[in-house]
Amino acid sequence: MKKLIAALGVALLAPLAMAQGCPDKNVLYWQAFPPGGESDLSARHQQVVLKKKCPAVDTIIQYKAGAGGALMWSQMNQLPADGLNVVGVNLPHIVFQPIEGQVQYKTADITPVFWFHYTPDILVVPEQSPIKSFADFIKAAKADPGKLSLGGSGQNSANHAAHERMNAAFGVKTIYVPFKGTGDMATAVMGAQVDGAMTYTAFAINNKTRIRPLAVAMERRHPLMPDVPTFRELGVDWVDGAYRGIGVPKGTSAADRKKISDMWATLNNDPEMKELAAKSGFELVNVGVDQMDAFMRDKVKLYTEGASRLNLGKK
Repeated sequence: MKKLIAALGVALLAPLAMAQGCPDKNVLYWQAFPPGGESDLSARHQQVVLKKKCPAVDTIIQYKAGAGGALMWSQMNQLPADGLNVVGVNLPHIVFQPIEGQVQYKTADITPVFWFHYTPDILVVPEQSPIKSFADFIKAAKADPGKLSLGGSGQNSANHAAHERMNAAFGVKTIYVPFKGTGDMATAVMGAQVDGAMTYTAFAINNKTRIRPLAVAMERRHPLMPDVPTFRELGVDWVDGAYRGIGVPKGTSAADRKKISDMWATLNNDPEMKELAAKSGFELVNVGVDQMDAFMRDKVKLYTEGASRLNLGKK
């Protein structure tokens, strides 16, 4: 009986502990890409779970899309630094774009407080495409260099980098067509306005009846796409994709940064969040403020070296 009472006490204290870590007011969650893409989908997941944990608080999702995310990121430090304004941020975008030099922010201007998931790169074609396999794709690309067009989310983004990486690794030439976000790209891909896309696993899983995945940049085949080979199986050591997280205006206090980071960690470790992420093709990671400096140093170094593939900073 004592054990049962103790267990019930822990169960009752769990919601209370989260409530004590809840925001005092509604959260404004700013998105740098249009509705319908992976960033929006993950924000909707977080909105649902946060409401369950903090019933008195609403997460209000706002959109300021443009320039592959740069419009929002160049203005995020103008938002109130009150611990209630958070902004979706992406890697490698926030490293590549400043190196390219056409944006109004620097990587150091961005203040990430939590990275919550990673989405592997994947090559897809429309379901009606005559290209049935990666071998077919390479054959078509080599038969007519520069003819095949592949959509992607943003210029100088993870999709753009993956496109250039694939061309270099397999000795082909395909054309990259940037869209504002995955949501905008979806219509073009499924309507065969482009020949395919270099995108993320979430897009492939959520549109599995309308697109055909050809190869994925994972260590092992995705459990929801067991017939899709990895790039490693195809002879290229390629395990990569895009990280998504949240940042805050630079003036946000250290205490508020920690509070937001801890709150997102709680969301990320919720069973419902794990289930939603798995169904959508998101690989959850947990990088909070305590690990942020080391994580960002490593990623900035990695992506600065990789920027040469896009010829960034050489124009």
